[in-house]
Amino acid sequence: MQLIFEKSVPGQRGFLNSRSDVDVAVAFPAELARAEDCPLPELSELEVVRHYTNLSKYNFSIDTHFYPLGSCTMKYNPKFCEEIAQLPEFTQLHPLLPQLRHGDQFVQGALEVLYELEKWMCEMTGMDAITMQPLAGAHGELTGVMMMAAYHKARGNDKRYIIVPDSAHGTNPATARIAGYETIAIPSDANGVMDLEKLKECITDEVAGLMLTCPNTHGLFNSDIDKIAEMIHAVDGIMYYDGANLNAILGRCRPGDIGFDVMHINTHKTFTTPHGGGGPGAGPVGVTEKLTPYLPVSRVIQKEDGAYALKYDYPDTIGYIASFYGNFGILLRAYAYILLLGEEGLRAVSDHAVLNANYIKECLKGIYHLPFDRRCMHEVVFSAKNQAERGMHALDIAKFLIDQGFHPPTVYFPLTVKESIMIEPTETESKATIDAFIEAMMAADQLSRSAPEQAHQFPATTPVTRPDEVKAARDLNTSYFQKTA
Repeated sequence: MQLIFEKSVPGQRGFLNSRSDVDVAVAFPAELARAEDCPLPELSELEVVRHYTNLSKYNFSIDTHFYPLGSCTMKYNPKFCEEIAQLPEFTQLHPLLPQLRHGDQFVQGALEVLYELEKWMCEMTGMDAITMQPLAGAHGELTGVMMMAAYHKARGNDKRYIIVPDSAHGTNPATARIAGYETIAIPSDANGVMDLEKLKECITDEVAGLMLTCPNTHGLFNSDIDKIAEMIHAVDGIMYYDGANLNAILGRCRPGDIGFDVMHINTHKTFTTPHGGGGPGAGPVGVTEKLTPYLPVSRVIQKEDGAYALKYDYPDTIGYIASFYGNFGILLRAYAYILLLGEEGLRAVSDHAVLNANYIKECLKGIYHLPFDRRCMHEVVFSAKNQAERGMHALDIAKFLIDQGFHPPTVYFPLTVKESIMIEPTETESKATIDAFIEAMMAADQLSRSAPEQAHQFPATTPVTRPDEVKAARDLNTSYFQKTA
């Protein structure tokens, strides 16, 4: 397919600006003016629309394919929620309205959404208060660790370290470092969870807290979580819950009940809001009572007369961490989704997520190496080390699956498993779709046995087949003009 620049025809126009009706000429600084015209493609509107519509047909998306990415899976976004988020009564609200005199009377519905969503999420997580402001999971992590730091500062604690497991999401140690802490990594034991004895050796009065995903990145629930929380709290540390895998325990286990003090929620992982391409996103952060004084401002409150308002008078707050009130449209989708499913439906989310992952585990166990042969939660981690010994690596299997009509699962993460393949089927896929995926994984194994030399030919059905990825990374060229120079 040609680039849009290659389709360009000099003189063609898709839109013509009207002549300026400003009589006074404004001198434009010569040093800021272009020496020549901006080299934009010249095409009609219809040709531009066709170009990008045809490009979109090449995309793998949740609307067209099964997306079994582990740990960060984009789930089905119900169209009902999209319609709610597009209601003009919400979309046409100006963000400055609540700050105007008597302006909050015009945004009572929006404030009620934020207030009720906080209460619902508190009930689901066991937290005492939640801020809706963070704009993504990683942003939520930073917000949570900033509150952790504020807590220790207020108590005069001299803390230097945050503990993370070796299987942690990369954002955990990155967040700790940005917040000014050093990190200590604890290895996994033979059962795929944090080694308790190694953890004991690292706990000192200088430990500020521990960041943990539960179930973890191996898809396993840590049954020693109460003991871990007791050890961290013994040195006045803070237990941080990475909410990436919350959909595995939704309605069955609340992080606040098992010892966590602060957590973030990835709405795109648990409450099916859109995500990807850098946003938009939302990462609400919940805290237990001892951290509530440090929550960001503003906070939505309900006054004695039942009306909703924004309150800023919190002297110990960490301040503003986002413009206005968070990504409201994303939060509105989550609000609609929770209303749509209700208590029983939300509990069914975790039931089906765990069932589907264990079904895949049992079907593929023995074909692919299972490093931790125990009941998993919402995702299962295999190793392709047996196939790799025959010449077909995890990357080759991923490329093979593309030709079978499946987006590849996560490969080579977590780093704790050699040739790892992390599969999260989610709660929304049918058994027929999951069975077809299992058959494709079996076919990849058969190919590794019969003709592993063919493994490097995939994908063969895509516009870009099998580029030299090392060369592409080292000799990156994303400019048409650089290419033609």
